[in-house]
Amino acid sequence: MAELAFIDKVAARAGISPEQARPLTEAVLRTLTERLSGGEAGALAPHLADELSPLLVKAAEPPEAFGYDEFLRRVADRAGIDRPAAERGARAVLQTMHRVVGHREFEEALAQLPTDLRALAQPLPHGP
Repeated sequence: MAELAFIDKVAARAGISPEQARPLTEAVLRTLTERLSGGEAGALAPHLADELSPLLVKAAEPPEAFGYDEFLRRVADRAGIDRPAAERGARAVLQTMHRVVGHREFEEALAQLPTDLRALAQPLPHGP
């Protein structure tokens, strides 16, 4: 998927402008890469645009063990936004990745994450 199409989808899902979606997407991808093993992060990279895929490539170091709150703190700090915006943004990026990567491969990669982080990739239930 081309970078602009990915960024536009993130912007639409998060309810923000494409200009805001770009640094948010980069922040989520960088933070996700820190949390996943190099192999799993690297397996996701080819599915993204050439401009975004390098953000999912990392050295052979093991993944860092951190949870939901730390994930959102890192995203918020990197993107220069508050926590609620980081949560909406992380949800938008992960949901967009889920569609781009494909269910099986995406689920295999996210199996390394705690349940609450994996839940960010799931669509919010619609009201009654």
